[in-house]
Amino acid sequence: MQTTAVTGPQSRFFHSRGLRLHYLDWGNAGAPVLILVHGGLEHARVWDQLARQLSADWQVVVPDLRGHGDSDWSSGGAYAIADMVPDLAALVVDLGDRPVTLVAHSLGGNIATHYAALFPERVERLCVIEGLGSSPAVRAKRDEKPRREQLRDWVDKVRDLDQRGPSSYPSVAAAAARLLEHDPLLSRELAEYVCEHGMRPTADGQWRWKYDHLVRGAGAAEVASVEPSDLWQAIQCPVLLMYGAGSWASNPEQDGRLRHFARAEVVTVEQAGHNLHHHQPEMFMAHLRRFLA
Repeated sequence: MQTTAVTGPQSRFFHSRGLRLHYLDWGNAGAPVLILVHGGLEHARVWDQLARQLSADWQVVVPDLRGHGDSDWSSGGAYAIADMVPDLAALVVDLGDRPVTLVAHSLGGNIATHYAALFPERVERLCVIEGLGSSPAVRAKRDEKPRREQLRDWVDKVRDLDQRGPSSYPSVAAAAARLLEHDPLLSRELAEYVCEHGMRPTADGQWRWKYDHLVRGAGAAEVASVEPSDLWQAIQCPVLLMYGAGSWASNPEQDGRLRHFARAEVVTVEQAGHNLHHHQPEMFMAHLRRFLA
């Protein structure tokens, strides 16, 4: 692979379905393209530590999903997986329509698996960190309710989001403390970094997350939805599925979803939860570099 000196990222923009979407380009043009896709309610800068290491050998590109970071918000709250897959497709074309490697977390992983299924000829390798969506057990529990009740619950949820509005904090430090309560396995340094780059001040002296709070209501397409196993079967490239040993997420090797992938392996990372790439970054990078090699 081509190797160049590592510098900071450049902010760039592309357009998809009427939105101006932001991404970070870590340089090394001409090297193989590696796209890092963040999870829900996050932003591109959460990947900085890992992107800096990978950019010596790859052209690392890190998008802000629609409604997140420095990307446009979608009027009307169009934030379903199906809304975001065309955005990833537009980014790949904007980068020169070359084959890409995808590394994606949670919501980003779900988007990446859909893209790899729809465009298998454009994806060389796919690493998904806890990004296959709801487990079979969770889907079964959900569907104990009739579809009508599920849809009504979703309508109530989005109306509540409209009325409640976004959360605010008196300072970045207060937001970081709240983030650490939610995920105590994060380092304080990383929590503060994520908040510093993921928030903006308001006119009343408060701080709010850059993401559109309506992202939390993007569940209508999930009402009584089927498992996307037919899409997973269409993925042709090697796949690495990574899970934290202490996560709430269901391991696909244990719940049966692994059988739907033609060329996949599952790796479990000890002393890590849903954000395993942040909880155990050195171990994550060791597994990822082995897979990419």
